[in-house]
Amino acid sequence: MIDSALPVLAGWENFYVIIGSSAAALIGLQFVVIALIKDTRTRTNSGTISAFGTPTVVHLGGALLVSALMSAPWTAWSELAFALGICGLVGLGYGAIVIIQARRQSGYTPVFEDWLWHSILPCLAYAAITAAALCFHPSPRGSSFAIAAAALGLLLIAIHNAWDTVTYIVLQSLDGRGEPPDDSPAE
Repeated sequence: MIDSALPVLAGWENFYVIIGSSAAALIGLQFVVIALIKDTRTRTNSGTISAFGTPTVVHLGGALLVSALMSAPWTAWSELAFALGICGLVGLGYGAIVIIQARRQSGYTPVFEDWLWHSILPCLAYAAITAAALCFHPSPRGSSFAIAAAALGLLLIAIHNAWDTVTYIVLQSLDGRGEPPDDSPAE
């Protein structure tokens, strides 16, 4: 028997197609960026990449996973709520790991903006997913909006963090004058 509240999700189909497709495309683009980084003069260690690069892919994956969960043909709210609750809790656990990695790495000293975008905001998004999962039964409409906001939040956080990482690497590869190093090929 299909739960009568599940049709509330029908209006979200296009939203999750956009979020999921964007997240998937950006995951692929992030792999290209990482491959290109190896050709820059800037050298990063695995701890720095684990703290600042890998979470971007994980958050895009989180947005993709939430989109898939919200688009699946669930037969009961409890199934969807359970899956989303697990997703949110795993995301919170990963957020704690990212904080530990950011504190341990030695390649970059994070400033408040880094803590905000790489730690605080992602944890808030995963907490919102967890809370919305717990509130599905009493408030399916409100939970649907909270999940949508969290999925969009994860996508936007990852876009910001990817841009921040790329601009940092580009600026680090330039010398103090803001120009390419003297031994770089001239155009």
